[in-house]
Amino acid sequence: MNPSLKNKIALVAGGTRGAGRGIAIELGAAGATVYVTGRTTRAQRSEYNRPETIEETAELVTRHGGKGIAVRTDHLVPDEVKALVSRIEQEQGRLDILVNDIWGGEHLTEWNVPVWEHSLEKGLRLLRLAIETHLVTSHFALPLLIKKKGGLVVEMTDGTADYNKSHYRLSMFYDLAKTSVTRMAWGLARELQPHGSTAVALTPGWMRSEMMLDIYGVKEENWRDATKEVPHFVISETPRFTGRAIAHLASDPDVFRWNGQSLSSSQLAKVYGFTDTDGSQPDCWRYMNEIVETGKPADASGYR
Repeated sequence: MNPSLKNKIALVAGGTRGAGRGIAIELGAAGATVYVTGRTTRAQRSEYNRPETIEETAELVTRHGGKGIAVRTDHLVPDEVKALVSRIEQEQGRLDILVNDIWGGEHLTEWNVPVWEHSLEKGLRLLRLAIETHLVTSHFALPLLIKKKGGLVVEMTDGTADYNKSHYRLSMFYDLAKTSVTRMAWGLARELQPHGSTAVALTPGWMRSEMMLDIYGVKEENWRDATKEVPHFVISETPRFTGRAIAHLASDPDVFRWNGQSLSSSQLAKVYGFTDTDGSQPDCWRYMNEIVETGKPADASGYR
């Protein structure tokens, strides 16, 4: 069944590109009003210096059936986040869905570099962007969300709890950031439970974000060309696959059954029956364990 989020109000914190954009679009496609935040607008770019903007995301939300509202916000600045939530309360009177998708660490992580050699400045900046932003946002947004029972908080991360428990993520700072966000969702679940709200951690698989496509020199239309150089890219998924996972969670009247859990887009696809935009259900984390980790040649048969 298609999810219905008509009359629901969502905040996608960090919705400029990647998973955030895919999530915002799919919440809009289900009928939600979606506030999209980030630091890159048509008038000003963040240090990413990329072309995607929050206005574009908001327009895509509206184009797909919802109502997109772009609000430039630096989630490391408490006064800006406070003003954002005050605006949502004044305009809507409620908040039903909070997606903490702020990240910003792609250009800060130094892979396979031990902590004593990794740039301390970059590492600490990464932690602030990946963790502090989520805490600041929850601090101001959750009082509005818990005014009515049934609210949903989604903490976006990379890797399931099970996968990250047994796999070092090749950087002390990156590993700490992603495992901390999962624990954050677990803790929020305990704090939200008395208020009838739910918190989960959610990871996409190998996502074909705008940045990833650029790295491999392909577009979404010809993404399979990248498998010639990176064969395991065959298991990749679009950002909208994760968006559909959240849309189904948010429309599930029994969503509390997931409270505090670490979830993946592929896991929820099996439960709710949704697919990626190509009609497949890529199962990245099982593929990683059974194909990549065992050294088998790239073959997504039975995994999407």
